[in-house]
Amino acid sequence: MQASGKIRGEQRVLVVGAGVAGLSAALALAKAGFAVEVLERKPYVGGRASSYEHPALGEVVDCQHVLLGCCTNLVYLYKESGASNMIRWYDELTFMEAGGRASRIASGPLPAPFHSTLSFLRAPMLGLQDKIGIARGLLRFLPGLPPDSGESVENWLRKTRQTERAIRHFWGPVIVGALNDGFAQCSLHYAAQVFRESFLKSAQGGRLGIPSAPLSELYSAAVEAIEKHGSVIHFRASVDGLAPNADGSWTAQTPTGEHLADAVVLALPFEQAHSLMKRLPSVLGSSRLIEMANSFVHSPITTVQLWFDREITGLHHAVLLDATIQWMFNKTLIRGGAAGSASYLELTISASKAQLKMGREEILKDALRELALFFPEAGNAKLLKSAVLKEARATFSVLPGLDPIRPGAQSPWPGIFLAGDWTATGWPSTMEGAARSGFLAAEAVALSAGEPASFLQDDLPAQGFMSIFG
Repeated sequence: MQASGKIRGEQRVLVVGAGVAGLSAALALAKAGFAVEVLERKPYVGGRASSYEHPALGEVVDCQHVLLGCCTNLVYLYKESGASNMIRWYDELTFMEAGGRASRIASGPLPAPFHSTLSFLRAPMLGLQDKIGIARGLLRFLPGLPPDSGESVENWLRKTRQTERAIRHFWGPVIVGALNDGFAQCSLHYAAQVFRESFLKSAQGGRLGIPSAPLSELYSAAVEAIEKHGSVIHFRASVDGLAPNADGSWTAQTPTGEHLADAVVLALPFEQAHSLMKRLPSVLGSSRLIEMANSFVHSPITTVQLWFDREITGLHHAVLLDATIQWMFNKTLIRGGAAGSASYLELTISASKAQLKMGREEILKDALRELALFFPEAGNAKLLKSAVLKEARATFSVLPGLDPIRPGAQSPWPGIFLAGDWTATGWPSTMEGAARSGFLAAEAVALSAGEPASFLQDDLPAQGFMSIFG
């Protein structure tokens, strides 16, 4: 048996999974003095927010993930791991129409919730009736979030009489981009949270943060921080099973040996957590949890990576309207490359169920055609390299009425704790939700060890007139 050993303190903790949830839990517990081991089945960290070297291109690729200023726990994770300098912040969001007309939404001098009003009123992508309908809809979110009662975004848009252009040019790009699913599959509760946190509560909440380094490099900083506190991360260490011991501890079986711990944090996507939990001994409440974990569904994201011989656009990023592509990220400029040089663009297609059935060449052809509608230089440039990445399990769908089946950090098995964006974080399937879940699991572990601790970060406070509502 390969025992974890008491590196620091008296409590040994195994964290299964080195995605954002696992790294958050491990760093919090390691800093608190627990003896932590992380078991990761891949040779790199980040989970679904990871990067890797493309075998055919010789390029490090990933699916672009972003964060907002309201993602307080993710921001805290970067700060504590020394990775804050790898996030590039933007205070303006550009919505592009085919032909190149741009609408820029940015904060101005007015107090929240009116801080973006001036740029919103000037946005040519919307007409007066569109803007009136949007304002009327946003006003409903001022007092707070509607409960996750089962109402869909689709029903709410119809009920509030949103115009077709308002849906195409505002509600759709934001909701599909943030929640990664269609209106019928998105809970109004979580859509309202997106708009309230990023558009209404404060100017800081809506700031856009984009990693300026490959994702696994970004999260490798957390590995260094965890190891600095005396803990260990094992790569290529998939957990095949967990077994309880007579003294209340747990043994994790991996291909390279066994690991012993007083507590185990399963920081895994719901399907992997389900696979492990259904092999554990049956206890009171376990069948219900296993059933809950099996009730989630995936929603895919497809990204198209393009390397051109020249600059295609001077924009760092843009939302593309009335197109299959939702976002363009100019990774050359985001990562500090020189303007006017060869460029590396990433195009993202959220909720890309149709693309899962399409071939690479068809997706690439459509993407290049659409890109040229917004940035004509793409039609003149030479395409040097390209890649199409399909992530069939990119996120889970925040289906209406989902909250009752999202479990907390404490499982029915003593000593087993849950983390992952699918757990009861209060957030949708995002890196922020994953970070929150890791800190919540760490708090549950500490409490069970008789050492209560607080790791979860507070939400950003409401500013301006929004402070009336909190």
